[in-house]
Amino acid sequence: MPGGFKRSLLANFAGTGWSALAQVVAIPLYIKFMGIESYGLIGFYIMLQAILQVLDFGLSPTVNREMARYSVQPERMEEARDLVRTLEIGYWLMGVAIGAVLVGGSGWLSTHWIHANSLPKGRVEHALMLMGILSVFQWPVSFYQGGLMGLHRQVLYNTIRIVAVTLNTVGGVLVLWLVAPTITVLLAWQVAITAIQSVVLLVILWKSLRPASRSPRFAAELVRNLWRFAAGMSGITVCALLLTQADKIILSKLLTLQVFAYYSIAGLFASGLSMIVTSVFNTIFPRFSALAATNESALRDMYHRSTQLMAVIIFPTSAVLAVFSTQILRLWTRNPEIARNAGPIATLLVIGSAINGLNNLPYALQLAYGWTSIGLKINVLLTSIAIPMYWLAAKNYGPRGAAFVWMSVNTLFLVISLPITHSKLLRGDAWLWLVEVAMPLSVVGLIAAIGRGLIGTSMSLPLTAAILVGLLFCATLSAALVSPSIRLWLTCQLSRAKLSY
Repeated sequence: MPGGFKRSLLANFAGTGWSALAQVVAIPLYIKFMGIESYGLIGFYIMLQAILQVLDFGLSPTVNREMARYSVQPERMEEARDLVRTLEIGYWLMGVAIGAVLVGGSGWLSTHWIHANSLPKGRVEHALMLMGILSVFQWPVSFYQGGLMGLHRQVLYNTIRIVAVTLNTVGGVLVLWLVAPTITVLLAWQVAITAIQSVVLLVILWKSLRPASRSPRFAAELVRNLWRFAAGMSGITVCALLLTQADKIILSKLLTLQVFAYYSIAGLFASGLSMIVTSVFNTIFPRFSALAATNESALRDMYHRSTQLMAVIIFPTSAVLAVFSTQILRLWTRNPEIARNAGPIATLLVIGSAINGLNNLPYALQLAYGWTSIGLKINVLLTSIAIPMYWLAAKNYGPRGAAFVWMSVNTLFLVISLPITHSKLLRGDAWLWLVEVAMPLSVVGLIAAIGRGLIGTSMSLPLTAAILVGLLFCATLSAALVSPSIRLWLTCQLSRAKLSY
């Protein structure tokens, strides 16, 4: 692995890991201070932010791809700065518009959509208004992230992210403790921190761009030049958001706020895996984009090494999370009721998220070549199938039914997308991809099955935690040893350590 790649990957893991750890620590405290219904409102906001990504119009991944290409074409830096200025203005205007709509619609949502039992209607409405203000500052963050990732500034971006997450979560717990244990106090604190984060990222992105002979200007024609890729990405984003959020939209309407909170906790539990996958994707995609324009042979080599890396990362973690979801939730929340209600849902969501993670590298390959049409067609097909299935499953089987649909849709996506991708890009490599995935999956599955017999329902929490950590270590090491590229890398590291010693 090149040094720059390792630094970027480690930086993304550090940012993601710290965010996940902060949530692991903060969420039980949020629930303790505010109650389960207030946490349901946080789950509603997370869902809302994901849905609103449809208004991104595919521009966040577009700016990532374009900055990666500009980074190897320094003679076009003036054009790069113009593109950043043009998209930046659009993002801020969109953030203000989203915030205004949410503030204006807070009364209707608190009355006609959200079913709160113990929270006063006025508090729910004020919380929704604060969510609107928070959206104004949260919206441009994805744009600045895409730009910095494309410029290979992962270390700098994740440093800022870690500081912001720390202030958000630690400060949030403190204000709940010292000021008032209400959702409105927590959201007001998050508004302040997110506003500062957005301004800092704005400054850092502009300082990361190479200087040019003139000031950047608004240039709408640059966006028009990217319309094919951006339009394809926009369509994919719309369908992907419908696939990933339709269950939450439907359940937020059908369920009480308390039961929806259980589903939100299960979804957050599974999102830890998605955060890991995103870290790998954000490191790999800019490099795929640069190599697609210069060296296909190097791209093929990196694609297969990345596939093995993704499998080694995904399978051990997802196996432990899925098989022992109830036990881990009990360790995490110290609340048997939450663990009992959210555990079976989390198992299905984790499996679906693991399969979704495997889809990421063929998808990154498509985007690196600007081939958005196939992803769009598959997503449209699956969306048309999934939405009615989500409704029927949620109506008849509740949260577990919706989670099962999520798992099934991701499986179908992989079955369709993989052979089509390799019929055009890196032809003939589909079988090699399957072998690279199947080997670590087999050994991890065996270890998880053995581990299932080791943990009993009456076992103490410390002993349960120790066994889970041991299983994760054994599964990760076994997956690494059966993956040729990872095994070679480990062997080289051991040889260097011996020589140094």
